[in-house]
Formats: sequence, C-alpha cells, structure tokens
Amino acid sequence: MAHRVDVEAREREIPIHAHRSGQLVMALRGAVSCDVPGAMWMVPPQAGVWIPGGTPHSNHSTANAVIFYLFVAPNAAPLPATCCTLRISPMLSEMIQYLAGRPPSYEAGGPSDRLAHVLLDQLCAMPMEEIFLPMPEDARLRKVSRAMMRDPSDRRTLTDWARQLGMSERTLNRLCTSLTGLSFGRWRRQLHMMVALRELSGGATVQQVAYDLGYESPPAFITMFKKAFGKPPATYINDRLLAAGEGRSVA
Repeated sequence: MAHRVDVEAREREIPIHAHRSGQLVMALRGAVSCDVPGAMWMVPPQAGVWIPGGTPHSNHSTANAVIFYLFVAPNAAPLPATCCTLRISPMLSEMIQYLAGRPPSYEAGGPSDRLAHVLLDQLCAMPMEEIFLPMPEDARLRKVSRAMMRDPSDRRTLTDWARQLGMSERTLNRLCTSLTGLSFGRWRRQLHMMVALRELSGGATVQQVAYDLGYESPPAFITMFKKAFGKPPATYINDRLLAAGEGRSVA
C-alpha cells in the first residue's frame, strides 16, 4: 500500500510510533528526517528511508514537502533488517506515485497487484546511501545533540561542552567516539551536513545555509559539503531534483 502526503507551508512532525509492516519514506520534494533508536536518517529528494516493521520512529518534514509512504507486509520481500537510506530510481518513484493513487486493496493477480510485485523487486535492487547521523543514547550527549539540532550555528567547543557537563575534554571525546563511532568534531560536522541536506532540500540557498550553520563564508561550507558528498551542495541537490522531475533549482 502506498500513501501520499502534501505538507503545507509549515514543517510537520509525526511523533514516535511503529508499524507491523515495513515502511519506505520517500521524498519527492523537500526532505524528511526519520529518528530511530541510535540514529537520525535523512531523506533528500529521490531517496527513501527503509524502516523495518516494529521499529519505533518519528518523522520530521520540511515545509511544502511531498512525501510518499510505502508499506510492505512482513516477509513480502527480502529487504534490509535494519534502517537504511535507499537511492530511488525515476522508474521506481513513478511506480510508487502510481500506486499511491490506486485503492489500497489490490485484487490478487490484478494490475495493481502485479505492479506491486515488480515494485518490490526493483526496491530490493536499489543501492544504499549512508545519509544518517549516529545519535547517542547517553543522557549527557543527548543534551548536546538536542542543543546543536535546535541551533546548528552553536559554536561551543569541546572544552565548553565538557565544562558544562562536568567532565574532562578527553572523557567527553572518548564517550562520543564509543557511542557514535565518531570523534566529537567529526560528529558535529556530520550533524551540520544532515541539517544542510534538510535545508537545501527545503529550498534554502547555499549562502543562507552556510551562515545558518555558522560558517564564516559560503566557500568554507561548500568545501566541507563536497568532502562529505563528493559534489558541491548546489550540484548535489540539483542533480536529485532533476532526477525527481522538479523544475526548481538551488542556487
């Protein structure tokens, strides 16, 4: 079963919940972030996050986003047993959009049922993308992560945070590395890249995102983004928008 949601002018958040069926969250326009235990997964245009059945999760959509939800019954297809971001081909995107416009109950062997089987075959073949941020479960690091998500331009250093949390810099950095696999500095940069994807996908300019993240100049942000994703931010997002059939572009 597929379902379309058009987000209005304001951002939308769906609180923590779970489904018996697996769920693919696909962004046709705008972006969605999905929080699951231990990680935040980002869904830029022409991508989808696969959430296995029974996984608690919450979704946050940018304003004016167009989101599709595809529900897959348990054992219907050999999809991953853990959350992941999947690259969605234009053909697969069109099939999901078509099914979202059909009645939710398919007659066995009918056109929609046959299409659903082809869709699942294609979905299983989609390449994975590592577009996520490890989220620590430790209460002290949760305090840091929430503050940085609220204000990504917060430039408090490792020393500042260690002092506020009542621990040494070495202890804080070691704790972050043990829980996320990233040093404190690398984790902060990864958080910035997730926020950048969300804002750029939502229509913000490269210059606006650079300053919102606290960079002194857009070139510094562009360099960091290219290191993370292999392309400058405008090229990366515009390539995805083009693949999704979107007429707008990011400057």
